[in-house]
Amino acid sequence: MTYCVGLNLEQGLIFASDSRTNAGVDDIGRFGKMRVFANDGERVIVTLSAGNLSVTQNALNLLDHRATHDASQPGLMNAKSMFEVATLVGDAMREIRARDESYLRSSNIDPNASFILGGQIAGESPRLFLVYSEGNFIESLADTPLFQTGETKFGRPILDRVITPQTSLSEAAKCVLVSFDSTIRSNVSVGTPIDLLVYRHDSLQLGVQRRLEEDDPYYGEIRRQWNDSLRSVLQTLPDPDWL
Repeated sequence: MTYCVGLNLEQGLIFASDSRTNAGVDDIGRFGKMRVFANDGERVIVTLSAGNLSVTQNALNLLDHRATHDASQPGLMNAKSMFEVATLVGDAMREIRARDESYLRSSNIDPNASFILGGQIAGESPRLFLVYSEGNFIESLADTPLFQTGETKFGRPILDRVITPQTSLSEAAKCVLVSFDSTIRSNVSVGTPIDLLVYRHDSLQLGVQRRLEEDDPYYGEIRRQWNDSLRSVLQTLPDPDWL
């Protein structure tokens, strides 16, 4: 399992993913779920993958392979819009699943997978999509400024309480890290390091990209202060008179 978050805000986009792969309690590894495709001044595209690692990895590699060996083939680096990018990724997911699903299921392996993908291509605004395992997708709109994939339930409450399209990138980044801390505390299948990328609206170049390890000082301070603040606020709440 994994945990991925994508935010589409007025100031830009934020992407974050954990790096844990889990084939059982005695088989835990690390594998980054974030991939970046960028050409400064022309496009920045980010994908976050969740679910079956072989399906998501092969879907992206299929697109890379075709575009590399035949420039006329559509790919992430020559797509004309983010909608076309989402369509390409969805179609590649369907193709890989059609090829591999029966073999995976015969070995009791779940073939389901999904992507959060977003970015900006010159000539259009930043866009964010959630691509489902079946290859269909939805786009983030004003009423839905965020997407999650993977182990979503533990980190959702803080995002729902704080994030709006007007939230600053700085505040949103803090909120995302709290969301990851809550998830990691409650689910062993999600773990550090956390890959975080912040893209500023219309910059058309990579912004802040950082990998936060378990012992990262800033991440540690966020965790400590959030935990202490929760305990402090709880103590100030009125006692129930019926107790």
